[in-house]
Amino acid sequence: MSLFFVLLGKLLPLYLLIGAGYIVGALFHLKRQVVALILLYVLSPLVVLEGGLTAHLTRATLLLPLIFLFLCSALCLIFLAASSLVWRKNDSMRNLAAFASANGNTGYFGIPAAMALFPSDVLGLVVLCSLGFLLYESSVGFFVLARGNYTFRESVGKLLKLPLLYAFALGVILNMLHFSPSPAVFGFLHDVRGAYSVLGMMLIGLGLAGEKFSAVDSRLLGFTTVAKCVIWPTLMMIIIMVDRQALHFFGEDVHGVMLLMAMVPLAVNTVVYSSVLKVHPEKAAVAVMVSTLLALFMIPALSVLFL
Repeated sequence: MSLFFVLLGKLLPLYLLIGAGYIVGALFHLKRQVVALILLYVLSPLVVLEGGLTAHLTRATLLLPLIFLFLCSALCLIFLAASSLVWRKNDSMRNLAAFASANGNTGYFGIPAAMALFPSDVLGLVVLCSLGFLLYESSVGFFVLARGNYTFRESVGKLLKLPLLYAFALGVILNMLHFSPSPAVFGFLHDVRGAYSVLGMMLIGLGLAGEKFSAVDSRLLGFTTVAKCVIWPTLMMIIIMVDRQALHFFGEDVHGVMLLMAMVPLAVNTVVYSSVLKVHPEKAAVAVMVSTLLALFMIPALSVLFL
């Protein structure tokens, strides 16, 4: 039970940032799209660049982000097909539901939770898994979400303009060349990561500020809740069981991190991308907030049971 309250203590400050974002949005009418553009085109590429630059590159570690890139992409397409049972064929809510349900808040929630659950040397595994989610967001996920409002050609054009994939490729290339930036550069990138986390959580509050009850979409909330609370954990436990019994690719520390990645709530970047692409950002903000509230209790509870 003590672990439950330790996790609560580490996650609660994130909710204070959401509240701060709501207050700023309500008092000063700050537009969420401005913050979303800063996150997407300035801070996110720098965070991804640092991830590719500092990751310990081996065949085993490179497999983790690729696994989650594949899982997120496959689930996104499956959820998109399943969403036709809930929404009309041309309803852009299908694209939002698929993008959000296949993603996860691995950075803001995954890292604090991992710090409470695992030894410090496991945090590198969390970062590598997070890169898989980020690669999904800036490839298959972005394209599927963009198709909610744009044609195939327009969606591809917008995808190619995203800086995240280029930043990650640059980071990996520099890493392979054993390029080592100065301590000042590392300090700067560390500060950028902090700003990225703060603005990312505040964006949820900004997205909620000024919204009316109509922003609550019960079908979207039901769809994403089943995906994050049932399908993701169940699928990950099956994958872990298969690896334990037959494949033996990973150890128990990696299994724990993989299960944690499956329990995180909807990604904050759902609000970022939906704001930039104008695909129901107000409904996305509500869905992320509800998922984040559920995670405050779900992650500690499931961690106590399974980790």
